[in-house]
Amino acid sequence: MATADTHRHALALSMLLIVGVHILGNHKVSANCKEIVPSLVSNCSRFVRVPGPKVPPSAACCQVAQAVTVADVPCFCKLITPAVEKVISMEKVVYVARTCGLPVPPGTVCGSYTVPPKFV
Repeated sequence: MATADTHRHALALSMLLIVGVHILGNHKVSANCKEIVPSLVSNCSRFVRVPGPKVPPSAACCQVAQAVTVADVPCFCKLITPAVEKVISMEKVVYVARTCGLPVPPGTVCGSYTVPPKFV
């Protein structure tokens, strides 16, 4: 049985996807994606949980998400396992990223999820 810490860690990893996938157009110097996990958990996890409706992320969540660089994408995507995908909604991950103004290219794949086209 999964513990609360396991679920919290899984949520953090999914948030890594949010900020990692969207940055494909950002050319900043990379930071270690694992160093960002605590901030992502505390600021963004509630917006990507499987149960519940899509809720726009907070300004604090967007600020953390925007700190991720293109070089972090491979690290984030490696962290998206089937277990993580049971706890977080990949659709919400993309919604949060796009709501924070981060481009998430259609066709991007992390875990078993492929980002669909953005519908206006």
